[in-house]
Amino acid sequence: MPWFIKSRSKRDSQKKQADEIWIKCQKCNSHIFKEDFVNNRNVCTKCGWHGKITALERIDMILDKGTFKEFNRKIRPSDPLQFVDGKGPYTEKVEKARKQTGLNEAVVTGSGKINGSPVAIAVMDFRFLGGSLGSGTGEKILLGSSYAYDHRLPYIVFSASGGARMHEGILSLMQMAKTCAGVARLNERRLPYISVLTDPTTGGVSASYAMVGDINIAEPGALIGFAGRRVIEQTIKQELPDNFQTSEFLLEHGFLDMIVERSAMKNTLSSIISFYNR
Repeated sequence: MPWFIKSRSKRDSQKKQADEIWIKCQKCNSHIFKEDFVNNRNVCTKCGWHGKITALERIDMILDKGTFKEFNRKIRPSDPLQFVDGKGPYTEKVEKARKQTGLNEAVVTGSGKINGSPVAIAVMDFRFLGGSLGSGTGEKILLGSSYAYDHRLPYIVFSASGGARMHEGILSLMQMAKTCAGVARLNERRLPYISVLTDPTTGGVSASYAMVGDINIAEPGALIGFAGRRVIEQTIKQELPDNFQTSEFLLEHGFLDMIVERSAMKNTLSSIISFYNR
């Protein structure tokens, strides 16, 4: 039935065009122009919901134009267990993530300037295997802290992760201690470590370097926690508050120092760094 096939093709084309024009907010369910959403740094223009952004987009927002210099780009995930599950080998998942994102790992590290102040920076990208913490991820974050230590720079880490990458077994879990040791060494030279938690920051990342900053900042409405809400409720046999594991809940209970909107993040970081530079 050619008329039916043609009609369905037309509907699919119209739907694709609509998807390219509109964005549906995950919080207020409003439809907003995609162009307006992107121009507003992936923040809903109606309710302020903060959508995900890529590592390179965040770097462009935070660092002064033309100052970013990436390092340790060639570091990639390892496959010590030769892991295979029902969906295929771990190596295939990594290669697919590399092609989709253009990255070799779930974090981008480098140096740059924020309003003229030099910093070392690490920015996680949730698109790469859910921003999971693997041996390569931990190595890059550690080397970033070492660069900050050697060059006497503030170290800023933006976290966005579903947790430790269990495809790598114990080597993945080792990164929790490894990264914490790296950022702790900055105290020897009184260098600030600023941790920024974005949506989501969970699992082994939230249980390690993401929560041990000298200053802990979060974006509004970010999911932050270790185990999932359902797991906790089934364990403690209690119903949790509606805002449980949100930035606002953690700030209220003393786990965060501040919540900062994306549009104000650069200037807020600049102010913090200038305080340490006095």
